[in-house]
Amino acid sequence: MTIERVAIIGLGLIGGSIGLAARAMQPEVATTGWDADSDVRARATQRGLVGAVCDSVADAVGEADLVILCVPVGAMGYAAEAIAPHLRPGTVVSDVGSSKRSVGEALTKALPGAVVIPAHPVAGTEKSGPDAGFAELFRHRWCILTPGKDAPQDAIEAVSAFWEGLGAKVEIMDADHHDLVLAVTSHIPHLIAYTIVGTASDLEDVTRGEVIKYSAGGFRDFTRIAASNPTMWRDVFLSNRDAVLEVLGRFTEDLSLLQRAIRNGDGDTLFDLFDRTRTIRRSIIDEGQDDARADFGRGDH
Repeated sequence: MTIERVAIIGLGLIGGSIGLAARAMQPEVATTGWDADSDVRARATQRGLVGAVCDSVADAVGEADLVILCVPVGAMGYAAEAIAPHLRPGTVVSDVGSSKRSVGEALTKALPGAVVIPAHPVAGTEKSGPDAGFAELFRHRWCILTPGKDAPQDAIEAVSAFWEGLGAKVEIMDADHHDLVLAVTSHIPHLIAYTIVGTASDLEDVTRGEVIKYSAGGFRDFTRIAASNPTMWRDVFLSNRDAVLEVLGRFTEDLSLLQRAIRNGDGDTLFDLFDRTRTIRRSIIDEGQDDARADFGRGDH
């Protein structure tokens, strides 16, 4: 199977970045796009996020070999229902959602008989909208595919090749395992960030002005994460609730252990944890998933 025409539904950060990356790195692939928001469509046209921004979802997907749904996970089912009547036989439908079991079930239900290859590019920023996308977003990042047991191998290979063509590294994974892994590496960290920023804002003895004025590096990084799209993250937590609650339970137990260590003056327990977690940070840098430079290299841009 060869992918020559790609339709992108949803032209925000991820959808726009897919379009820009395809134009830069796979110019032979024709891209169309559509967004439910007319203002987004207008801005996507101005930025040239895709080859053609269409006025209807039918026009966008009608000739596509691959349709990628770039909408919040809570809207995946509705988006799939909208494109269903307009797909050609053999068109592959994929997505970019960060929870995979619920999305896979929604797409399969809305698109009976269609070829569905769920995907999750593990890349993004705290920004959203059609101005946030950039062509290098997926370079050296992982894209996880979670195809069902009956998914055609040629379709899996075609979707893999498309993402590799955008600069990503591809991994095939079971949907339930993906959801557990991402609960640990993405969803719970976001939940913690939203919580600590909210706690700081609500403290009666510390003014909001002081929180902003005296923010240390750790808190600043929390606020960056907590600035992420609220609609998207609301849907992520609701759609991946089982894995999130499982990992959140374990995190709560570990947090209680730290509370006891601090209360009891147990410096050995604290040091052992801090030393062990520092190794994880070094491994992430060695894997090329972050930058070891001061301020994560942000000051260089």
